[in-house]
Amino acid sequence: MIAKGKNASELFPAVVKNVASKNIEIKKLVYVYLVRYAEEQQDLALLSISTFQRALKDPNQLIRASALRVLSSIRVPIIVPIMMLAIKEASADLSPYVRKNAAHAIQKLYSLDPEQKEMLIEIIEKLLKDKSTLVAGSVVMAFEEVCPDRIDLIHKNYRKLCNLLVDVEEWGQVVIIHMLTRYARTQFVSPWKEDDGLEDNEKDFYDSDEEQKEKSDKRKKAYTMDPDHRLLIRNTKPLLQSRNAAVVMAVAQLYWHIAPKSEVGIISKPLVRLLRSNREVQYIVLQNIATMSIQRKGMFEPYLKSFYVRSTDPTMIKILKLEILTNLANEANISTLLREFQTYVKSQDKQFAAATIQTIGRCATNISEVTDTCLNGLVCLLSNRDEIVVAESVVVIKKLLQMQPIQHGEIIKHMAKLLDSITVPVARASILWLIGENCERVPIIAPDVLRKMAKSFTSEDDLVKLQILNLGAKLYLTNSRQTKLLTQYILNLGKYDQNYDIRDRTRFIRQLIVPNEKSGALSKYAKKIFLAQKPAPLLESPFKDRDHFQLGTLSHTLNTKATGYLELSNWPEVAPDPSVRNVEVIELAKEWTPAGKAKKEKPDKKFYSESEEEEDSSESSSDSESESGSESGEQDEEGDSSEDSSEDSSEHQSESGSESEAENKRAGQKSSRTKGKRDSEDVDKENENSKTSDSSDAESSSIEGSSSGSESESVSESESESRKVTKEKGKKPKQDGNPLTKDVSLLDLDDSDSNHASVNPVSTPVALPVPALSPSLIADLEGLNLSASSSVISVSTPVFVPMTTHVLLHRMSGKGLAAHYSFPRQPCIFGDKMVSVQITLNNTTDRKIENIHIGEKKLPMGMQMHVFNPIGSLEPGGSITVSMGIDFCDSTQTASFQLCTKDDCFSVNIQPPVGELLLPVAMSEKDFKKEPPNKSNFFLHEYGKITA
Repeated sequence: MIAKGKNASELFPAVVKNVASKNIEIKKLVYVYLVRYAEEQQDLALLSISTFQRALKDPNQLIRASALRVLSSIRVPIIVPIMMLAIKEASADLSPYVRKNAAHAIQKLYSLDPEQKEMLIEIIEKLLKDKSTLVAGSVVMAFEEVCPDRIDLIHKNYRKLCNLLVDVEEWGQVVIIHMLTRYARTQFVSPWKEDDGLEDNEKDFYDSDEEQKEKSDKRKKAYTMDPDHRLLIRNTKPLLQSRNAAVVMAVAQLYWHIAPKSEVGIISKPLVRLLRSNREVQYIVLQNIATMSIQRKGMFEPYLKSFYVRSTDPTMIKILKLEILTNLANEANISTLLREFQTYVKSQDKQFAAATIQTIGRCATNISEVTDTCLNGLVCLLSNRDEIVVAESVVVIKKLLQMQPIQHGEIIKHMAKLLDSITVPVARASILWLIGENCERVPIIAPDVLRKMAKSFTSEDDLVKLQILNLGAKLYLTNSRQTKLLTQYILNLGKYDQNYDIRDRTRFIRQLIVPNEKSGALSKYAKKIFLAQKPAPLLESPFKDRDHFQLGTLSHTLNTKATGYLELSNWPEVAPDPSVRNVEVIELAKEWTPAGKAKKEKPDKKFYSESEEEEDSSESSSDSESESGSESGEQDEEGDSSEDSSEDSSEHQSESGSESEAENKRAGQKSSRTKGKRDSEDVDKENENSKTSDSSDAESSSIEGSSSGSESESVSESESESRKVTKEKGKKPKQDGNPLTKDVSLLDLDDSDSNHASVNPVSTPVALPVPALSPSLIADLEGLNLSASSSVISVSTPVFVPMTTHVLLHRMSGKGLAAHYSFPRQPCIFGDKMVSVQITLNNTTDRKIENIHIGEKKLPMGMQMHVFNPIGSLEPGGSITVSMGIDFCDSTQTASFQLCTKDDCFSVNIQPPVGELLLPVAMSEKDFKKEPPNKSNFFLHEYGKITA
């Protein structure tokens, strides 16, 4: 009955009895009934209050929440204390669903009794600390209703709300985003630096040189965004992909009002996506886009075709799309838009066709290049069969002719002839006004027009009558010989008109232009008054004045301040103290943990962080040096077996007594650490025991290279053999250090200096981005014959240097500047670890390109670049070759940077082939045949030089 709109209040006593029913479904229906009729039957509703109070203690959270919802919906002032007590208890409930309903009840109680505000604020402050995403949206809504000015309640919860935002339900997201937008405008400094710069420039004229210098220094200081400001912008960005149009609109208005101007562009695509929704959503979104497009046309120019009108669009949508197309019109796209408008003018929707003609007029005033074209097109429309189209064309032509009336006498004559056929009052009035303003330019036609209008004066519209009176006055002052009697006749007709505005105008004109004894001093200036130069009308967008309202609000839609609207404050000059948002975290749990556990946690954290770094570095080294996948796979998959074998071997080593005490300590710790952990410890102890650490590192690395799938005994045997090799290697660098240094730097595998390279070629500091040596590569290096009788491997000049070049910047993308790069395969003069890159720049335009230089560099961690000196100018058709050095860190990662000219910046990339990272090596055929055919030798053979 309630659903059908019938009155069921007579059944109130019978229904209320069932509130005590144990059936949940019946209870829900009774609750719905009570909410509807409690205000009408207040006395009977009070009888069920005790039942609700019992239900608030029910073990079922749904019943507790429903009871609170109904209790707060019964708008009876006498139960306010009971409601307050229920809300307090529910705000501390274990169920987040009940706490959510408590937040909803706060708003209802505040509207019923505003005097409870202070107590409700305490509950809101408590609920704001709630970490549940279910509660967040509801409590912020209560905050906005009860105490929106209490920003201090948000400080401590700001970061939590930003982080919870993605997981809150959709309508809660909308409320929180709007609240955080207002918060950001009060707590952060404006990120829009351009406005401040303009104001400073205006004041510089009056300042002394010292003051001007100080201001320029201040301007040079880069704006640093508050981390909390950045947190809000970053956490709302994913919500642009929300399926809820209100959420997308809320994020869009947040970016518009608080984000840097360079980042606002990302909201354009999500907003255009919303245009596929229903017409109500389209209407709101298009209104907001219309406001945005006035200030920043560039945001929506790429989506121009999305705003073309469809035949199925309602009139309100069509007119809004026309508004946006007008705002986006410029010299580049106006020809396309005018062709589109020609189609719209033929529409059956007359209101839309009239709006299109107004749009053409606005385009003509905004873009001077097409003014004549638009005017000619509108004159052609004057012969249209549709009277509304003709009338609107006359009105727009009148406005356009005001800007340049001297040039268009023929158009005025043509429009005078239309008076016989046009019946729309606004169009007739516009033609009469034009003839009156230009009566001296059409001296023959104007009196005849006045004669015709005098005949039909009594049957004309009031608007047309006023313009007939004005035309008569102007002709009386300029051509009284022909029009004196006509004007007096018209004045006599107007004197007895039914409309008092026309009667008043008639008396005023008669006293002003017809001299008599009572005429005052103004009659001398009658000609200047009537024929004064009128300012040209300003055709502006109706959305121009809406930008002072917050986007997405009801006030913005209505273009008037709605009840409850909260204005956005201006940015503060100096940001308030950001420490108010810091939250003190008291970690009581950690104080009670045993000391042993705490000690174990620290190495675990260090283990993960360092091992991840070393895994990344080992992967990059395996890519750059092209090691076999099977070996690297064994290291990853069988790390436990290598740890066990290394542990056994270290114990065996300590029993034999061949190692120092430091080695024994480290061997004892190896049972709980991985290869990455051992490597980092080797680096730390390198200065204390160089010889011992050399041998131990070589042992551990050789063990790891051969430990997969082997037993501990075989590992210890291989360890003893490798120890002999390493001892020989440890003695060799003392006698002849230079060859070994050259050998290690030959493959550019170590970033340490010559001493470190000769003493410990295996260990690499974790902090450096250079990849550590893998076991397979260590075995290859150990196998190299370094005896005096054998020929020494040395770097040589390349035999073959390919002449192929790669496109760095195409001439079309670079606006006439073309760039190509190549690898000359010569040692880089800028650094030992850098790869030499030659860049050839060509100017394919017919103008000089100035100030060619490298702009912003976006390089991966550890990568370095030595740029070329800026080029002052490059003549048309000219070409120049420059050199650069790039340290790719032994990887094929892309080096991204900007190639800039005086006017533009272009993003470019250089990615090296693997072979360009290796140096050419001379090797005898005998030495080459001794080496096993593994991948490292393949690359030496592929890119190196073999000498007989």
